[in-house]
Amino acid sequence: MTITKNRVVSIDYTLTDDNNNLIDSTAGSGPLDYLHGFENIISGLENALEGRSEGDSFSVNIPAAKAYGEYDERLVTEMSLESFRGIENLEEGMRFQAQSAEGACLVTVTKIEGGAVTVDGNHPLAGMNLNFDLSVTAVREASGEELSCGHVHGGGCDYGRCGGCDVPNDFCGKACGAH
Repeated sequence: MTITKNRVVSIDYTLTDDNNNLIDSTAGSGPLDYLHGFENIISGLENALEGRSEGDSFSVNIPAAKAYGEYDERLVTEMSLESFRGIENLEEGMRFQAQSAEGACLVTVTKIEGGAVTVDGNHPLAGMNLNFDLSVTAVREASGEELSCGHVHGGGCDYGRCGGCDVPNDFCGKACGAH
């Protein structure tokens, strides 16, 4: 079966940066399942998988613009340490959900100095070209429920998350029958 919109795709992958540093891999955890055509994975990877079939193995370089975007200095801001009142042991690398003019976003604490905290709203992989070694392990038709919700369902919901996609139920925002 060919990968097209409305198909559930399972892939094994190894992800590295341009210096061949390992970023992520499905080794030991099993394949990644996603619903093709619903922007559940980065656009460059989804485009590279379009038209492929179960059993295909290939490598692809996804430029930053088609992955997590170019690094945007405007998303780095300095805040007062007082803004983090009530958070014990604030450390560099901690991630928080913040509210911006565009809505909720994740920020990473990158620097704490004196009474100032620098946070970065860029995705940790922003500005990076991503290199995937891929293997398509399965392709199937999506169920009506998966299509209406917009993501893959695995064994129903577990721990408040939609099975198979790890999307918190509160963030689904769609009429998902598994919830």
